[in-house]
Amino acid sequence: MRRTPLFEIHKSLNAKFTEFGGWEMPVQYSSIVKEHLAVRESVGLFDLSHMGEIDIKGNGAKELVEKLCTNDVNRLVDGQALYTLLCNENGGIVDDILVYRHSENSYTLVVNAGNIEKDFEWFKIQNDTEAEISDDSDNTVLIAIQGPKSLDILNRYVLNHDLSDISFFRFVNNEVAGIPAAISRTGYTGELGFEIYIKAENAIDLWNTLYPDVIEAAGLPVGLGARDTLRLEAGLRLYGMDMNENTTPYDVGLGRFVKFKNRDFIGKSVLYSQKQKVDQKKRLVGFKMLDRSVARCGYTVHKNGNPIGEVTSGAPSPSLNCNIGFALIQNKKVKQIDIDIRGKMHPAEIVKIPFIS
Repeated sequence: MRRTPLFEIHKSLNAKFTEFGGWEMPVQYSSIVKEHLAVRESVGLFDLSHMGEIDIKGNGAKELVEKLCTNDVNRLVDGQALYTLLCNENGGIVDDILVYRHSENSYTLVVNAGNIEKDFEWFKIQNDTEAEISDDSDNTVLIAIQGPKSLDILNRYVLNHDLSDISFFRFVNNEVAGIPAAISRTGYTGELGFEIYIKAENAIDLWNTLYPDVIEAAGLPVGLGARDTLRLEAGLRLYGMDMNENTTPYDVGLGRFVKFKNRDFIGKSVLYSQKQKVDQKKRLVGFKMLDRSVARCGYTVHKNGNPIGEVTSGAPSPSLNCNIGFALIQNKKVKQIDIDIRGKMHPAEIVKIPFIS
C-alpha cells in the first residue's frame, strides 16, 4: 500500500490505519465519535493526500474538460471550482470530481484515490485536442481543516487576504505560514472549512504549523472513519459505494449536477432520456433506523417481504444519536422499509437527504 508524506506523523499520534484506494490511511486517532463531534463543534485536521490531482493545460483544455464533465465547466471563472460527475457513454458514473479553473486553458481535476490511474487513462482516451494531461498526484499533498473554528485558525497564517472573503467553491493562490498553497473553500463534511493544496515536500511543515492551533481550539486530527460519518450526515455520496459505473447521476439523486443547455458531453443522450423520466429503474434514498441496529453496505432492503434494493452506506450518526444510511432501491415511492441484518428484519423510515442542514 502507498503512504502519504505524513504517515510517520500519524503513527506518532497513535493512529489506527486502514487500506483505502490502495493507500494505508489513518482511520481514527482517538475515536470516530470524538473526531466527528470535534469537526461539528470546533475544528478537525485531515490528511487527504491520497486524493489525485490531474492537470489539463494548453490549447483545447477547456473543450476537453467540458466534454468529460456533466456539469457546466464553461460557466467557471478563474479561481472557481465546481463539483461534477464523469460519465461513460451509457451514463454510468466513472468518477465524481472537483474541477478547479486556473485560466481558460488550465484546469486541475481532483479525483478519488482509487480512480487515479483509471481516470488518467480515461482522460487520455477522450482527448481529441492539443491539451496536455499530466498526473501531479505524487507531488501534491492535500490537507483539510474543517469546522466552525477553521477560518479563525487558517486566517492567522495567510497574509494580505481575509479568507472570509472566499465564497464556497472558490480558491486563491497564496501562502500559509510562508508555504505556497492553493486554498480552497471546499470540503466533505458539511461544515465551514478549507482544503489546502501544497507541494509534497512542505507537508510536514504545514501539518506541524496547524496542528497545535487545532488542539488549542479543542479540535482533533481526524481519520477516514469520522470523515465517512461526517459526509454521510451531510448527504454526500461516496464513489464505489453509493455510485459506480452501473449507476447514473439520476439513479443516485445527483441530477442537479447534469447541465444540458448549449453543451455536449459524454453520456448526454442517455442522461437526457433519464431526465425525461424514461427508463429510470432505481433511486438512492436516505433512511433512519427505527431501532438501535446499524445497517451496513450490502445489506438487502425489503418492502412487504420482497427485496427491492440494498444499502450502499450506513453508520451511526454522532450528531443525531441514531443510525442512518443510503439505500439504492427500485424506483417506487415508499415511506418505510425493512433491512435484513444477519437474517433478521429491522425497520427503517425513508427520510430526506441531507440528514443535517
